[in-house]
Amino acid sequence: MLAPVGGGFFMEGYWVWCGSVIKGEDGNYHMFASRWPKDLPFHPGWGMESEIVRAVSKTPEGPYKFAEVVLGFRGPEYWDGCSVHNPVICKYKDEYVLFYMGTTHPFGATPRGRNLKHESYQWQAARSNKRIGATTSKSVFGPWKRSDQPLLNVRSGCFDNFFTSNPAPCINEDGSCLLIYKTRSYLKPPYECDDIYGPMALGVAWAPHYSGPYKRLTDKALFDINEGVLEDPFIWKTSNGYGMIAKDWKGTYTGNIGSTVYASSTDGLNWTIENHPAFGRDILWSDGKIRTMGNMDRPFILFDGDKMTHLFVATNDGKEADFATMTSSWNACIPLKQ
Repeated sequence: MLAPVGGGFFMEGYWVWCGSVIKGEDGNYHMFASRWPKDLPFHPGWGMESEIVRAVSKTPEGPYKFAEVVLGFRGPEYWDGCSVHNPVICKYKDEYVLFYMGTTHPFGATPRGRNLKHESYQWQAARSNKRIGATTSKSVFGPWKRSDQPLLNVRSGCFDNFFTSNPAPCINEDGSCLLIYKTRSYLKPPYECDDIYGPMALGVAWAPHYSGPYKRLTDKALFDINEGVLEDPFIWKTSNGYGMIAKDWKGTYTGNIGSTVYASSTDGLNWTIENHPAFGRDILWSDGKIRTMGNMDRPFILFDGDKMTHLFVATNDGKEADFATMTSSWNACIPLKQ
């Protein structure tokens, strides 16, 4: 099926990313997304002033209209006080559960425009403070119970000792939760490059209830970080275990940078990656044109019962995996063939 031009979610004056959708008690579709002002660079602006918003549409395809800020700035004294990002909305029985990444730093106002760089000490501090948390509500309209503690912290001496982010939760029928997450580890000197941290890795944790406490299932990364880099996982329950789609950062598994892989697992710990891409960066739009997008990040699948109905991706108009070339970003919706 065709991706509708003008569908999804876009906001003038903001970078938009991380779309996660659920059908609310009002029968409408509610997207929880990240946004941050465009007077900041896309990267690392998201790590400094991102907030999580809710947008609404009568149909899954959209367009979604901004409704409210769900989580925003609440002070650097909180673990998630300065920036919130990576929303993933779930529901268990009568409770909505919003997983997200939060961070903070003690350095006051964010440098604007080109003054904010990857090397900026404000960003380096915020990056090291990224943690995964969750908030809950009995209604998609809130109010949301925001916790003063993250769900998943870092571990000293392990591969996930730098930060935790990009939550990919799957709440099981009994309320337990499998949680895949992105992380990095600090490197010991002497450094081979300017970075003080290792490559991106995925970890896995489990809790008897989605509110925690979470326990890591392994002391090693899920996939060999020397072989390839996977990012932005999304997972779901299958008839014989779990399914996952994730971004192939370097094109190691798919042969195409930024394409998305599919992996399966019977236990959530041991995963098998298919040897062909789940999808790439080319989108066929409703105007009949195929466009190669700059990114196809943060994939999210909307289900109707057991059926996958729509794929949501964060995308932009830039060149291949180059945030510096983009002028606009939005969350696109792609209806899926049954």
